[in-house]
Amino acid sequence: MRIAVVAPSCTLSREAAERAGALVRERGDCELFVHPQCFLADGHFAGSDEQRLAALREVMADESLDAIWFARGGYGSNRIAEAAARDLPAAAHTKLYIGYSDAGFLHAAFHQAGLEVAWGPMPQDAMRGGGEAAIARALDWIVARDPSALEPDLQPPAMAFNLTVLATLLGTVLEPDLSGVDLLIEDVNEHHYRIDRTMFHVTASANVRRVARLRLGRVGDIPSNDPDFGRDEEAIVREWCERSNIAFGGRADIGHDAHNRVVPFQREISGFSL
Repeated sequence: MRIAVVAPSCTLSREAAERAGALVRERGDCELFVHPQCFLADGHFAGSDEQRLAALREVMADESLDAIWFARGGYGSNRIAEAAARDLPAAAHTKLYIGYSDAGFLHAAFHQAGLEVAWGPMPQDAMRGGGEAAIARALDWIVARDPSALEPDLQPPAMAFNLTVLATLLGTVLEPDLSGVDLLIEDVNEHHYRIDRTMFHVTASANVRRVARLRLGRVGDIPSNDPDFGRDEEAIVREWCERSNIAFGGRADIGHDAHNRVVPFQREISGFSL
């Protein structure tokens, strides 16, 4: 299996690429092609919009590649997502697309276009403590569709998004149909009041109110409120679900950390009982 790494958002560190490549070589059941675009820099981004889009479209059209692994999150994939999903080459439909965080913009666009996408760890995660396990988990799904890599309580159809990304998607042409979906959310580096404000927006959406249930992953590195907000992230999400008549499904095993698990967006996950 050949896996391409591209960076639709921010620059991939060379050390992370080397660590992920070493783990791939140790496995011996796949090959990693890290596109040179991953190391470009144009201000915040891994190259200009045109460079990032061109690299992504290049690997999407390459018939020799079986999967596209988004290098890292950050910010920027929304700037190219609509164009990336337009006039798809035939080879694009034969691949898995995997990542998380900012990659959610591409997940939404590609899922809407009928491509196979999954939330899951990315090469930059090799730099986290315990990152080897995160890389292995992603590769277990990419290469073998190993169910042990999955979030353990999924009820397909499922989707996972960073909460801030999901809120930004709503009302755009990329907004996914959430009817009957097991919706998992997580976030990082957001104050409790920002989580509360974003949940107000998200749960006010008629589309979100059609989910089967909403589940909360980890919300990491929460800055302190002054004064204290008086509610933690779970209490916030529970309250907005209750106000909006959305079933709260409890906690989920996803987040911006090495324990992040895989969530395929398929309507059904053939051969697996979840």
